[in-house]
Amino acid sequence: MGMRLGSHRFKTLPGLATRPTPARVREALFNIWRERVRGARWLDLCAGSGAMGGQALVLGATFALAIEKAPAACRLIRENWQTLPGDREVWCGDVRKMLSKVLALPPFDLIYFDPPYDSDLYEPVLAAIAPGLAPGGQMAVEHRRSQVLPAAVALTPVEGRTYGETAIAFYEPVL
Repeated sequence: MGMRLGSHRFKTLPGLATRPTPARVREALFNIWRERVRGARWLDLCAGSGAMGGQALVLGATFALAIEKAPAACRLIRENWQTLPGDREVWCGDVRKMLSKVLALPPFDLIYFDPPYDSDLYEPVLAAIAPGLAPGGQMAVEHRRSQVLPAAVALTPVEGRTYGETAIAFYEPVL
């Protein structure tokens, strides 16, 4: 299985272990963030195949960090990203356990968070991630349209978009 990002062919894992962001949602997000991506530091939480971070690198992000729990997906992200421009890292492990390491890095301009919809990851990540978001930065959280997201500490919800059954909530740091 696979997908195309510009001239780059991305492999995806078979089955539903990692649910790729639908192409329509990916395209919409990058249209919304078009002016923000070039030169940005990108964080991809629950990265799956790495398509979102890969697209950010293709569009000019200077750094992308993917965090993914599944070892097979981590190997796939490394393979998918090896020919892309920009600096990049892939960390394999539980996003909750990786947050302290993430927060020790310089903050990110754009964060994309797409956990398994039925996971218990939304609350702890939204409660802790704000210091990892640069002033003027933005975070997008993908979720099921019918799902109510928990309150985000030190983040302000600024917009929500729906695409069929998929929704994206946008947050900015509280000033």
